[in-house]
Amino acid sequence: MDFAPTDKTKKLQDGISQFLEEHIYPNEELYEQQVIESGKARTQPPIMEELKAKAREKGLWNLFLPAGSQWSEPISNLEYAPLAELMGRSIFMAPEAFNCNPPDTGNMEILNHFGTDEQKETWLKPLLGGEIRSSYAMTEPAVASSDASNVSTRIERDGDDYVINGTKWFITGANRDRTEIFILMGVTDPNADRHRRHSQILIPRRTPGVTVARDLTLMGYDPFETHAEVEFKDVRVPVSNLLGEEGGGFAMSQARLGPGRIHHCMRMIGLAERSLELLIKRANDRVAFGAPLSEQGVVREWIANSRMEIDQARLYTLYTAYLMDTVGNREAASQISGIKVAVPEMALKVIDRAIQMHGAGGMSQDFPLARAWVEARTMRFVDGPDEVHRRGVARSELRRYAGYTNDGLHGVHAHLR
Repeated sequence: MDFAPTDKTKKLQDGISQFLEEHIYPNEELYEQQVIESGKARTQPPIMEELKAKAREKGLWNLFLPAGSQWSEPISNLEYAPLAELMGRSIFMAPEAFNCNPPDTGNMEILNHFGTDEQKETWLKPLLGGEIRSSYAMTEPAVASSDASNVSTRIERDGDDYVINGTKWFITGANRDRTEIFILMGVTDPNADRHRRHSQILIPRRTPGVTVARDLTLMGYDPFETHAEVEFKDVRVPVSNLLGEEGGGFAMSQARLGPGRIHHCMRMIGLAERSLELLIKRANDRVAFGAPLSEQGVVREWIANSRMEIDQARLYTLYTAYLMDTVGNREAASQISGIKVAVPEMALKVIDRAIQMHGAGGMSQDFPLARAWVEARTMRFVDGPDEVHRRGVARSELRRYAGYTNDGLHGVHAHLR
């Protein structure tokens, strides 16, 4: 089991690291300023288009599509892991600059796997070109969407069309001016088995009946990447807009969320690394009670614990990526769920220590830490809350011990060794 980066990955790591230093970090304040000035109907910040053009020129573009894609050079999850970690160091800017940002990455993956040739030409091609953005409309305010089978928005056949009615919320990117397509999950057959009731369908953003009702804040922050409540009222699209087959929506959502979860974790590790660096820099620069803060025992404990926690989370994530590549997403489901709990919790601890090190300023807009903390806290809900993932891990462990009594546990222990 070798987690060492390949020559291909090393080359891309070097390129991304240099790009971050030369183009991303120096423009973070400008990007935030342009986002704020753009207003509620979020226009694309001009600096982002400049960065995307530079990244594409350097070949740092569309790095995430797995094997089986005809649209870009394939890359394994294990190869992509350290690249996504680097992008997470500037989590609000870098992923989009390299066209590796959610929800577009996940949407491109399912278009690549399940889309027709016409759907790929119409939507996947401009997404890969960074010409448009997309949204994934799944979560609903009226039901517990952590159980995807609860999704209740209706998709009803009417002749050569489907008619969609329902309300979705926390739909990422829905109010970006470049967003041109929604992938929506809804019920096509309410009487079918609970895992065969749902389908996914493509809805162009400007279809009559699609309304962005409001932007949603995250713990008081107006996020750079908008999250919106969207109403779909008598929205009519042709039958050819169905993605995959009727009844395949639940399985499709799981296929999309597996890679999405590991990508989130990879980026969270990068965000934690940068937060630790800010903590150490502040500890070295600030003097209290006659000595640099870095000489305080409690501060050294924070630094040591942060290093150990980040490295543990990274190894867990790399192991999960390895399993996804070698045995498949289904077989790695327990590990995917495990990292989705462990990594955001780790990031929250590290970021919180960094905030504490910066004093009151750490909670202000003068440093990126408060936003980083909100982002990490949000990750405990994104792509499933912690409780659902812990449930999955526990069920997997219980299955391993099924049928064994206390007297028979030695057999399990022998098997595990």
